[in-house]
Amino acid sequence: MEYIVEKIGMSRTISVPSKPVTLLRVLDAKVCEVNAKNGNVTTAVVAYNSGKKMNKAIEGQQKKFNLSAEFNRFATLEVANTEAGDLDITPLAEASVIRSTFTTKGRGFAGAMKRWNFGGGPASHGHRMGRRTGSIGNAEWPGRVMKGKKMPGHYGNVQNSVKNEIVSYDAENKIIAVLGSVSGANGSLGRVKVAK
Repeated sequence: MEYIVEKIGMSRTISVPSKPVTLLRVLDAKVCEVNAKNGNVTTAVVAYNSGKKMNKAIEGQQKKFNLSAEFNRFATLEVANTEAGDLDITPLAEASVIRSTFTTKGRGFAGAMKRWNFGGGPASHGHRMGRRTGSIGNAEWPGRVMKGKKMPGHYGNVQNSVKNEIVSYDAENKIIAVLGSVSGANGSLGRVKVAK
């Protein structure tokens, strides 16, 4: 089962020793239409509130599915529901591990030291290498820079998935506390899937 979640931030448990946890809030969502059932998996179109601006296409979808204005984004998810209505979140109460998918923080154009954790050149007097990449070519053959060479470039803003163990789940407030970190900035939206 999949759910749209918002990353609240990180905290820690009060046990000794304490453990780092990430807090994820499950967003209110409505199943608009159930698409297909493949074995035990049911996929459906789900509407949720993203906080983003409206447009005429979304207004048309809201009219089609008879939704209120707060549900302004749509996604296709694996759900426990068999018919349209509120998204069933009861499987989260029994889950022990989830797989969360978020977009990592975008860092723009970054140098090789930041992007690939290079050590940099000598820092003593007389050295002018600084934070540069260094040699990238070959002596003679194949006489070109190989594909995949670690060089400066765009860093971050990519989709990343991690598996996390559930430390606690507050069903009333719909907040999941998972062990360790999850990609993305605080307040960003992602999706979690109950791992088998």
